[in-house]
Amino acid sequence: MRSLRAWLLRIRATLSRSAPDDAHEELTSHLQLHIDDHVRAGLTPDAARRQALLALGGMAATTDAYHDRRGLPPLESGLRDARHAMRILRKNPAFALSAIVILGLGIGANSAMFSIFNAVVLRPLPFAEPARIMRVWQVPPPQLFPGRRIFAVSPANYLDWRAQTDVFDHTAIYGFRRVSLTWQVDPEALLAAAVSSDFFNVLRVTPLAGRTLGPGDDEPGHAHVVMLGERLWRTHFGSDPGIVGQPITLNDEPFTVVGIIPQRQALPDNAQLWIPLVWTPQDRAVRSNHTYLVIARLTPGVEVQRAQVELTTISQRLAQHYPADDQGWGAVVLPLQEDLVGAVRPMLVLLLGVVGLVALIACANLANLLLARTLGRAKEIAVRTALGATRGRILQQLLTESLLLGVGAALVGLLIGQLALTGLVHSIAQYLPRAAEISVDSHVLAFTFALAVATALLAGAAPAWRLTRTNPNDALKQGLGRTGSPSGEHWVRRAFVVTEVAFALMLLVGAGLLLRTLSHLRAVDPGFDPRNLLTMTVELPASRYARPAQQVRFFDEALRRIRTIPGVESAAGIDSLPLDRLDGGSNLPVAIDGRPVRPLSEQPVVAARVITPGYLRTVQMKLVTGRDVAVSDVLDRPAVALVSQSMARQLWPNDSPMGKRLRIGLISNVPREVVGIVNDVKLASLDVHDVEATVYLPLAQVPTPFLSLVVRATDNPPERLTPAVIQSIRGLDPGQPVRNVLTMDDVIGGSLERQRFAMRLVTTFAGLALALAAVGIYSVLSYTVSQRVREIGIRLALGASTRDVLQLVMLDGLKPTFLGMGIGLLGAWALGGALNRFLFGVRAHDLMTLSAVSLIALAVSVIATFTPALRATRVEPSLALRSE
Repeated sequence: MRSLRAWLLRIRATLSRSAPDDAHEELTSHLQLHIDDHVRAGLTPDAARRQALLALGGMAATTDAYHDRRGLPPLESGLRDARHAMRILRKNPAFALSAIVILGLGIGANSAMFSIFNAVVLRPLPFAEPARIMRVWQVPPPQLFPGRRIFAVSPANYLDWRAQTDVFDHTAIYGFRRVSLTWQVDPEALLAAAVSSDFFNVLRVTPLAGRTLGPGDDEPGHAHVVMLGERLWRTHFGSDPGIVGQPITLNDEPFTVVGIIPQRQALPDNAQLWIPLVWTPQDRAVRSNHTYLVIARLTPGVEVQRAQVELTTISQRLAQHYPADDQGWGAVVLPLQEDLVGAVRPMLVLLLGVVGLVALIACANLANLLLARTLGRAKEIAVRTALGATRGRILQQLLTESLLLGVGAALVGLLIGQLALTGLVHSIAQYLPRAAEISVDSHVLAFTFALAVATALLAGAAPAWRLTRTNPNDALKQGLGRTGSPSGEHWVRRAFVVTEVAFALMLLVGAGLLLRTLSHLRAVDPGFDPRNLLTMTVELPASRYARPAQQVRFFDEALRRIRTIPGVESAAGIDSLPLDRLDGGSNLPVAIDGRPVRPLSEQPVVAARVITPGYLRTVQMKLVTGRDVAVSDVLDRPAVALVSQSMARQLWPNDSPMGKRLRIGLISNVPREVVGIVNDVKLASLDVHDVEATVYLPLAQVPTPFLSLVVRATDNPPERLTPAVIQSIRGLDPGQPVRNVLTMDDVIGGSLERQRFAMRLVTTFAGLALALAAVGIYSVLSYTVSQRVREIGIRLALGASTRDVLQLVMLDGLKPTFLGMGIGLLGAWALGGALNRFLFGVRAHDLMTLSAVSLIALAVSVIATFTPALRATRVEPSLALRSE
């Protein structure tokens, strides 16, 4: 404690050094006593004063020594350097502003990108003891789902896991439900998470108001309770805490609001409300239909590896007991955070590396500015050296100036980063997990200031070291007929330019490859014509449309009305739109009549889609052979199916499927005759090289309460039909909500949003890097021209033409550009493998892309060198020859 007090007193003394104290008065008193003693000894007053000063060691030296014992000399020295640096920078505002903005741009890009990376990847989940929260998946048989590592869970398997293991404190299962909310406005379709009673015990969520769902809420007759998400609570209920305990209407039934979930603790993060998951005894026995997600909290002291061994053992036991459903199925336990962010981590790491290169380019640019400025102060430094300043002392002063620039750049970078982050979060919130948690926190602030300080010191180190190694005698002789830069300074500046061009070219190559990837994806044939197509999703509530016949009649009548709207060419429906990233559709096992009977778990799995008559014509798919589904294909008629070409090749490789019979597992055991073969369609993603085997079933034979309507307009734009189409549906049922009203082009665009996001960011950062590199080239060449004014004047006086001077200066300026381009191309070639996983239809070493970006970089470099070169041609020979 005493030591701490001593340090605090010394810091206080250092910071109050300018305040008056009694040191001078006390020393003056001692000095006078010594003088009086010497006078009494017979010395004259002047001699007595001289002897007294010699005895005390000098007033100034003794005062400094006293202050040093009271304070902290290093801190005082730093503060003195900081004040001096502030005065220097105030005298050169243009330089200070340029340096801060250049570095601030690089810091801002890094700050924004690190904010995203920190929130999504680094920050722990916002739950109590998040490391203990696991996601449990089923692992499908590889022969049924090639390349598929994880799969959703069936109810019966989940119940067996929960009953047969003690490695988890709590386990919970949940699925998704579409509900219709009726609250003061037109009915609105919302996404609800239907969760088991232990769901919030796993997460340990603290509600904003009320309570969480718990035991008893999922029992039949007690399940009409709901928790609202914070965003829904604020937008629809005015953030009124009094809504807790009040009823709201979901699917025409009253539900009591029991609590509000904070947005940052929302799981899944796209759910708008949470309702209890109610299972009938029949639901609990389902083992072959995998449609749910499972989370669990590890028992204290249990490691993930032990839980994995336990679940694997249980899966093997279930496969023995239920071979028809569970043969070949396993389980995998993953930390919830890893499960949520694992898919996006590579892309975010790539983008973080990209902005790191931008920061290095800004650092090199700042180093060039500092080098030009500090070498312009060579005479000042030489004078200080001649007066006794050490190399370390001069380095400290110069680096303090760089440090102040870094702090200013950090503040500018935070501002730029915050502005960029606002736009980024708005555009990517629905494509990144944990997007609601993205913000600037203490870690982002620390990262930003640390990066700014590090880059500023790195940028200032080389110029400062170079300047302190300059011969003071040479510096003092400047202005005495000597011109030019110090030895080697020319090459240092060019090295910085080479670095900037190399890094900028590497980023340009990455942006070019991603741009070509997006272009290739847009050119992929999805298997249908998306032009002039309007889509929307209608989900019928069970309270009004419980019977399949009612569902079929509604959709038939709705489509009949829509087809009569002026401007509508055709209309149809499908249960899951192709390339809809929010709805993956169904995958079901298939058995072929006439072949050996195989257990359900060993049957081939295909994508199953339910369509209405006219769907093929509306989306302009091709009927390869046979017929389309017809209005006459109803429940009391023979069951039929259409198959895709890939399904025909997979299941009937040496035969035609026409007239063959198949059975769709999990729907019914009714044999269905293949009446037609259609072309393949990209269902999941345009960047998948292999298309999915697909079976199409008529709606009248496989009724469903939800359908995506597809309307083809006779003219662009199809969205003009939206009010009329919605009015037709509301005319049939005023309480029926319509959601996801999009053109098919928008649906396809949504499937490409992740690639588009990466391309936009990399392109933006590459453009920023190229602009910074151009500034570096321009500044170096401008400085070089100013140093060669006398030489250029002599050349002009001796008869050199304007063209000769222009060519001389531009070639001199482009030399580091060519070297940087060569290094950048080698770097892009070496790092090409890191981009392979993000590319489609283009190789990482694509020569066309490398050539195109090289030409762009060269063009920008030529523009950056032209202005200084043109200025050189306007040098007046007589003035140049008279200049020193």
